[in-house]
Amino acid sequence: MGLEDSDYRFSITILVDEEPVLYCLRGLSMYAQGEGNVYKPWKNAGREEWEHHHHVVTFHFSSPEYRRFFKAHATELLSGRWQMVGDSDDNPLPPDDS
Repeated sequence: MGLEDSDYRFSITILVDEEPVLYCLRGLSMYAQGEGNVYKPWKNAGREEWEHHHHVVTFHFSSPEYRRFFKAHATELLSGRWQMVGDSDDNPLPPDDS
């Protein structure tokens, strides 16, 4: 059985001022997810949302290990290019607008 949006509840919210770094983080979130839909971690972390929320975006993962992997590699590869605003173990992806 596949993962539901509600399974992607381990989030990390970050501030990133450089658009190219945002795109690097999106790719890294896909790599870090490991299973399920690798596009889900950066759902709602597109350019429009990033601009609308003043360069703050939230990535959602299906496990704390995937989030930890993302954070560790983002720190290693992009140190000083982004800042963690917060994280949560109970912040599922918002439902699609229908």
